[in-house]
Order: sequence, then structure tokens, then C-alpha cells
Amino acid sequence: MQQKVHQLFAEIVDARYPRSGCAACDLRDLWCLPKGLNGDEFLQVDRIINRRKRIKRNEYLYHAGNPFHAVYALRTGFFKTLISSASGMEHVSGFHMAGELLGMDAICDDRHSCNAIALEDSELCEIPFSELEMLGRKIPALQHHFHKIMSREIFRNQLLVVLLSGMNADERLAAFLVNLSQRYGARGYSATQFQLRMTRSDIGSYLGLKLETVSRTLSKFQESGLISVHNKQLVLNDLERLKQIAERAQQALRPDPQKFEAS
Repeated sequence: MQQKVHQLFAEIVDARYPRSGCAACDLRDLWCLPKGLNGDEFLQVDRIINRRKRIKRNEYLYHAGNPFHAVYALRTGFFKTLISSASGMEHVSGFHMAGELLGMDAICDDRHSCNAIALEDSELCEIPFSELEMLGRKIPALQHHFHKIMSREIFRNQLLVVLLSGMNADERLAAFLVNLSQRYGARGYSATQFQLRMTRSDIGSYLGLKLETVSRTLSKFQESGLISVHNKQLVLNDLERLKQIAERAQQALRPDPQKFEAS
């Protein structure tokens, strides 16, 4: 599943706080801004990002049902999003790290459909959506870039459905770890050593597994030498083998071309 499983009241930081612009941000090319903007276009984008938010660990960025005003570029930190079922149970719908956008769930009906909670102290750039839309009409590259981000989110959600419907516990957890590895690697961090910011219960909620199953599978991976776990520090000792485990179900789920040719 390499490259396939990819998996947004706070204190508003006003002009009294130092504000570093987009030009100084190491993550600007990862998700937030398209490459190839000229100097004037870059400044126009930078101007609309007029506020910064700092969110403490366990605080909410927004709640389900809140009116939609902005999308948020995660500058530092880590978030999880939660969706409530009809019975009132909350389910983890995603994990978000630096360089990713939060808040796009609300574009369709102008209200957020999930809760966004900081898993550690975090800082975000707030991008007013109405201004982003207007600027997108003037700068086609910006609008195209945002459409690509939305498409990537749709694809991620589709793959989560595959993950939950066609994989056993080993395959789900392996795919999850490979996905984290790829995302950390894309940010210039180690792809084989990182902290699990989320709890095992959160991982189980996201993967559709019981807490006991997550703990048992992690122990199984550790005993077989695939990983090493100390508290929340994780080392992927055999990333290639984890990729093979994650891809097993994908091979089985891929359509048979001959069946389509015969139909």
C-alpha cells in the first residue's frame, strides 16, 4: 500500500505576537501553497493569512456544528478529528500533522461535521475561506492547488473504506504504520523512528479495531522484530516487511482485468 494509504475555542494570536510569513515557512511547498507563484501572487496569498492560532493539548480547534469561516494550515503539532455517530459514540476519522490542512469538512454545508482536537500543543495559520476563494479566481494555480488537496482528501477517505472492509488486524496496523512513516519522511523527519502522538485507543477507533486487538498486534509485531516500542517511541525495524503485510489485502482487492474484459 506504499504511496496509497494516506492518510483538519482557541486563543487567537493577534498582531502583538511575532508573525513569520509564508516565505519563512519550511512547510509552504508541502501542502499550503502551489509552486511557481510569482512574487506578487505570493504576497497576495501571504496577506490573507492574517491570524495565527495556538492550541493547547486537548483543546478544540472547532466543534461539529460550528459555522465555517476558515481552513487551517497546521504549522506545528498534531491533531485528531472525531465524528459522532447517531448513538452518540465518537469515532476517530483522521490524524493530522504539520503541513496539512484542517477544516475542509465544512465546505459543503458551511458547518463543521467533526471535532478537531489537539494531541499536543500546536500552532496553525488561519486562512479565511471567503478570501481564499476570491484569490483563487485571480490566481488559477492557487485554485488548482486547493482542488488537488481536496481530491487527495477524498482519495484518503476512499482508501480508509478499503482499509476497514478488506483487511485483517495485521494488515490494518501495518498500513497505518507505513502511512505514518511516509508522512514523516515527506517532512524531512526519520521515516523509521518517531513518536505515536495518538493513544492505542485512538488508533483502534480509526482502524475499526478494539483496544485489545491493537495492543496484541503491536506486541506481535514487536516479538517478530518488525518494530520496537518504548512508551510512545516507535522504531520500524523492518519497514519493507510492513509494506508487504499492508499490500497483501490490496493484491486481493485489485480487480481482475480479465473479468472486466469478459463482461
